[in-house]
Amino acid sequence: MSRLHRNQAVTDFRPSATLDVLRLRAKLLAFTRKFFDESGHFEVDTPTLSHERVIDPNIEPFVVPWSASERLFLQTSPEFGMKRLLAAGADSIYQLGKVFRHGELGRLHNPEFTMLEWYRVGDSHLEQMDFVERFVKTFACEIGRLTNTTHSLLSTPDFDRLTYDQAFERHAGSKVLARPTHEIVALARRLGVSAPESLLADDRDGWLNLLLAERVEPHLGYDRPTFVFDYPASQAALARVRGEGQTAVAERFELYIDGIEICNGYHELTDAAALRTRIQHDATASEKHISEPVRLLSAMESGLPACSGVALGFDRLLMLSLGCDSVRHVIPFPFELA
Repeated sequence: MSRLHRNQAVTDFRPSATLDVLRLRAKLLAFTRKFFDESGHFEVDTPTLSHERVIDPNIEPFVVPWSASERLFLQTSPEFGMKRLLAAGADSIYQLGKVFRHGELGRLHNPEFTMLEWYRVGDSHLEQMDFVERFVKTFACEIGRLTNTTHSLLSTPDFDRLTYDQAFERHAGSKVLARPTHEIVALARRLGVSAPESLLADDRDGWLNLLLAERVEPHLGYDRPTFVFDYPASQAALARVRGEGQTAVAERFELYIDGIEICNGYHELTDAAALRTRIQHDATASEKHISEPVRLLSAMESGLPACSGVALGFDRLLMLSLGCDSVRHVIPFPFELA
């Protein structure tokens, strides 16, 4: 070693996960592809860099300058590209690869992460829940075969299933969907939930999300993995809405294990006009400019087939299956080492 380098601190180049875990990860990526191939899906590879950005105002993409007048976006999900393929005639499809979300960093988040996303033509969100359960159980069995151990929660006979209202009633003491906003605010205060100053008294979804995060989610999926489904219609995003008025619900679900969200699924909205209306509403409510995804809307207008889709965090599923406490222990180089 030269004198120049002898006294310099050595930058740590090593991965945050052990090589044994990374070898196991590689086998499970291959297993996942085999499972979906054998389940009648075919793998697709949509662009990571796109002209169109996510329309959820709560998710920030990475922006990539392209020219003086044009910006591109690293995709936060392959959803738009996959739906364009469905509209072009593809049947059941899946994608397993990297996605990017700005500002998400912590024990459960890395700005770059591996997402497994799939769509099944003709299935509802309830049928997708059955498929998710089968995949997660089979994934757990494969880990057991490879390691002679398995996460106890992933070997339970049946996953629990709660509607959004049932989850609130069980863990927050009250159903909420039919309640006016001021009663939801009163419930939060009665439960001692501290609200940020930025949360307005009339922000119904803001208060529901706060209660969900503070009083409901931390209790989900400990006895056994738990699906929560039929969310408030106001939180439909790109899911269909069933019913009208106070009884209306969004046909979507999330799966929780150990209080952690593993995936979310939608009975997909196929009405382009309804999506335009939702985009305009979200833009007004969030006071953000949200560009219309013109290619997605064109695909929907041409005929997006009835389908359901699921986005699953592969890193989180692997983390929980191996009993790790951070995604950094199942990926080679997290953000700070990238």
